[in-house]
Amino acid sequence: MSEAVDRTLNAVGPRLKQLRLRREITLADLAELTGISVSTLSRLEAGLRRPTLEQLLPLASAYGATLDELVDAPPTGDPRINLRPIICEDGATILPLTRRAGGIQAYKYILPRGSDDQVPDLRTHEGYDWAYVLNGTLRLVLGEHDMLLEPGEAAEFDTRTPHWFGATSAGPVEYLSLIGKQGERAHIRALTT
Repeated sequence: MSEAVDRTLNAVGPRLKQLRLRREITLADLAELTGISVSTLSRLEAGLRRPTLEQLLPLASAYGATLDELVDAPPTGDPRINLRPIICEDGATILPLTRRAGGIQAYKYILPRGSDDQVPDLRTHEGYDWAYVLNGTLRLVLGEHDMLLEPGEAAEFDTRTPHWFGATSAGPVEYLSLIGKQGERAHIRALTT
Protein backbone atom coordinates (compact mmCIF):
# COMPACT_ATOMS: atom_id res chain seq x y z
CA MET A 1 0.00 0.00 0.00
CA SER A 2 1.11 3.55 -0.65
CA GLU A 3 2.02 5.98 2.13
CA ALA A 4 -1.01 8.12 1.28
CA VAL A 5 -3.36 5.15 1.67
CA ASP A 6 -1.70 4.20 4.98
CA ARG A 7 -2.07 7.78 6.28
CA THR A 8 -5.73 7.90 5.22
CA LEU A 9 -6.57 4.56 6.84
CA ASN A 10 -4.68 5.43 10.04
CA ALA A 11 -6.71 8.63 10.39
CA VAL A 12 -10.09 6.85 10.17
CA GLY A 13 -10.13 5.67 13.82
CA PRO A 14 -9.72 9.10 15.41
CA ARG A 15 -12.25 10.53 12.93
CA LEU A 16 -14.80 7.84 13.90
CA LYS A 17 -14.29 8.59 17.59
CA GLN A 18 -14.63 12.33 16.99
CA LEU A 19 -17.91 11.80 15.10
CA ARG A 20 -19.30 9.60 17.87
CA LEU A 21 -18.33 12.00 20.66
CA ARG A 22 -19.63 15.02 18.77
CA ARG A 23 -23.00 13.32 18.40
CA GLU A 24 -22.91 12.21 22.05
CA ILE A 25 -23.46 8.53 21.20
CA THR A 26 -22.08 5.77 23.43
CA LEU A 27 -20.22 2.79 21.98
CA ALA A 28 -23.13 0.58 23.12
CA ASP A 29 -25.66 2.78 21.29
CA LEU A 30 -23.51 2.77 18.17
CA ALA A 31 -23.13 -1.02 18.35
CA GLU A 32 -26.90 -1.35 18.47
CA LEU A 33 -27.31 0.99 15.47
CA THR A 34 -24.65 -0.67 13.33
CA GLY A 35 -24.56 -4.31 14.39
CA ILE A 36 -20.81 -3.98 15.05
CA SER A 37 -19.65 -5.16 18.49
CA VAL A 38 -18.57 -2.64 21.13
CA SER A 39 -15.09 -4.17 21.27
CA THR A 40 -14.64 -3.89 17.48
CA LEU A 41 -15.86 -0.28 17.51
CA SER A 42 -13.44 0.50 20.34
CA ARG A 43 -10.51 -1.07 18.46
CA LEU A 44 -11.46 0.80 15.28
CA GLU A 45 -11.56 4.14 17.11
CA ALA A 46 -8.25 3.45 18.85
CA GLY A 47 -6.60 2.65 15.52
CA LEU A 48 -5.88 -0.93 16.61
CA ARG A 49 -7.93 -2.29 13.72
CA ARG A 50 -8.41 -1.03 10.18
CA PRO A 51 -12.02 -0.71 9.07
CA THR A 52 -13.49 -2.85 6.32
CA LEU A 53 -16.12 -1.72 3.85
CA GLU A 54 -18.64 -3.93 5.71
CA GLN A 55 -17.95 -1.84 8.83
CA LEU A 56 -17.74 1.56 7.16
CA LEU A 57 -21.13 1.27 5.42
CA PRO A 58 -23.23 0.93 8.61
CA LEU A 59 -21.07 3.55 10.35
CA ALA A 60 -21.64 6.01 7.51
CA SER A 61 -25.36 5.33 7.73
CA ALA A 62 -25.42 5.81 11.53
CA TYR A 63 -23.58 9.13 11.26
CA GLY A 64 -25.45 10.35 8.18
CA ALA A 65 -22.11 10.72 6.40
CA THR A 66 -20.65 9.53 3.13
CA LEU A 67 -17.80 7.04 2.96
CA ASP A 68 -15.62 9.84 1.57
CA GLU A 69 -16.31 11.89 4.70
CA LEU A 70 -15.48 8.97 7.02
CA VAL A 71 -12.10 8.33 5.40
CA ASP A 72 -11.44 11.95 4.36
CA ALA A 73 -10.92 10.86 0.77
CA PRO A 74 -9.33 13.40 -1.57
CA PRO A 75 -11.84 15.36 -3.65
CA THR A 76 -12.72 13.83 -6.98
CA GLY A 77 -15.13 14.66 -9.75
CA ASP A 78 -17.13 17.86 -9.99
CA PRO A 79 -16.12 20.19 -7.14
CA ARG A 80 -19.51 21.93 -7.31
CA ILE A 81 -21.16 18.92 -5.69
CA ASN A 82 -18.33 18.00 -3.33
CA LEU A 83 -19.23 20.17 -0.37
CA ARG A 84 -17.06 19.04 2.54
CA PRO A 85 -17.76 19.80 6.18
CA ILE A 86 -15.56 22.22 8.08
CA ILE A 87 -14.64 20.99 11.57
CA CYS A 88 -13.93 23.86 13.96
CA GLU A 89 -11.65 23.81 16.99
CA ASP A 90 -14.63 24.30 19.32
CA GLY A 91 -16.22 21.08 18.02
CA ALA A 92 -18.71 22.77 15.71
CA THR A 93 -19.27 21.37 12.22
CA ILE A 94 -20.17 23.67 9.35
CA LEU A 95 -21.44 22.15 6.12
CA PRO A 96 -21.51 24.61 3.20
CA LEU A 97 -24.63 23.91 1.13
CA THR A 98 -23.85 26.37 -1.66
CA ARG A 99 -20.69 27.30 -3.44
CA ARG A 100 -21.24 30.29 -5.65
CA ALA A 101 -19.71 33.70 -5.58
CA GLY A 102 -21.99 36.42 -4.25
CA GLY A 103 -25.64 36.07 -3.40
CA ILE A 104 -27.07 34.20 -0.47
CA GLN A 105 -24.87 31.44 0.98
CA ALA A 106 -26.44 28.44 2.76
CA TYR A 107 -24.84 26.48 5.60
CA LYS A 108 -25.83 23.72 7.99
CA TYR A 109 -24.31 24.13 11.46
CA ILE A 110 -23.97 21.39 14.08
CA LEU A 111 -22.93 22.79 17.46
CA PRO A 112 -21.89 20.50 20.33
CA ARG A 113 -23.59 20.66 23.73
CA GLY A 114 -23.04 24.04 25.38
CA SER A 115 -22.84 25.03 29.01
CA ASP A 116 -25.26 27.20 30.94
CA ASP A 117 -22.48 29.53 32.08
CA GLN A 118 -20.99 30.05 28.62
CA VAL A 119 -20.19 33.71 27.97
CA PRO A 120 -21.13 34.64 24.38
CA ASP A 121 -18.48 36.26 22.19
CA LEU A 122 -20.66 38.68 20.19
CA ARG A 123 -19.57 39.40 16.61
CA THR A 124 -20.65 41.76 13.84
CA HIS A 125 -20.12 41.76 10.08
CA GLU A 126 -21.79 43.02 6.93
CA GLY A 127 -24.83 41.11 5.79
CA TYR A 128 -28.13 39.62 6.75
CA ASP A 129 -28.68 36.22 8.44
CA TRP A 130 -31.64 33.88 8.54
CA ALA A 131 -31.36 30.87 10.90
CA TYR A 132 -33.77 27.91 11.08
CA VAL A 133 -33.49 25.30 13.87
CA LEU A 134 -33.66 21.65 12.77
CA ASN A 135 -32.85 19.80 16.04
CA GLY A 136 -32.03 20.80 19.59
CA THR A 137 -32.26 24.23 21.17
CA LEU A 138 -30.35 27.15 19.66
CA ARG A 139 -29.31 29.99 21.92
CA LEU A 140 -29.18 33.25 20.01
CA VAL A 141 -27.83 36.37 21.64
CA LEU A 142 -28.74 39.33 19.46
CA GLY A 143 -27.79 42.70 20.87
CA GLU A 144 -29.47 42.88 24.27
CA HIS A 145 -31.78 39.93 23.55
CA ASP A 146 -30.91 36.41 24.76
CA MET A 147 -33.37 33.90 23.29
CA LEU A 148 -33.85 30.16 22.84
CA LEU A 149 -35.10 28.85 19.51
CA GLU A 150 -36.67 25.40 19.24
CA PRO A 151 -36.98 23.12 16.17
CA GLY A 152 -39.10 24.79 13.50
CA GLU A 153 -38.37 28.31 14.73
CA ALA A 154 -36.42 30.86 12.71
CA ALA A 155 -34.70 34.19 13.31
CA GLU A 156 -33.76 36.87 10.82
CA PHE A 157 -31.50 39.84 11.52
CA ASP A 158 -28.99 42.38 10.25
CA THR A 159 -25.53 40.97 11.07
CA ARG A 160 -24.24 44.45 11.98
CA THR A 161 -26.14 43.83 15.23
CA PRO A 162 -23.77 42.09 17.67
CA HIS A 163 -24.76 38.40 17.70
CA TRP A 164 -23.74 34.91 18.82
CA PHE A 165 -25.09 31.38 18.31
CA GLY A 166 -24.63 28.48 20.73
CA ALA A 167 -26.09 25.22 21.99
CA THR A 168 -27.54 24.80 25.46
CA SER A 169 -26.59 22.29 28.15
CA ALA A 170 -29.57 20.21 26.97
CA GLY A 171 -27.50 18.92 24.04
CA PRO A 172 -26.20 19.64 20.56
CA VAL A 173 -28.12 21.75 18.06
CA GLU A 174 -28.43 21.63 14.27
CA TYR A 175 -29.57 24.64 12.29
CA LEU A 176 -29.58 26.06 8.79
CA SER A 177 -28.23 29.51 8.08
CA LEU A 178 -28.71 31.67 5.01
CA ILE A 179 -26.31 34.58 4.92
CA GLY A 180 -26.53 37.34 2.33
CA LYS A 181 -24.89 40.64 1.67
CA GLN A 182 -26.38 43.68 3.32
CA GLY A 183 -29.98 44.23 2.32
CA GLU A 184 -30.41 40.78 0.79
CA ARG A 185 -32.99 39.09 2.99
CA ALA A 186 -34.53 35.65 2.84
CA HIS A 187 -38.19 35.79 1.83
CA ILE A 188 -40.66 33.14 2.87
CA ARG A 189 -43.76 32.82 0.78
CA ALA A 190 -46.84 31.26 2.37
CA LEU A 191 -49.92 30.06 0.58
CA THR A 192 -53.11 31.67 1.77
CA THR A 193 -56.45 29.98 1.54
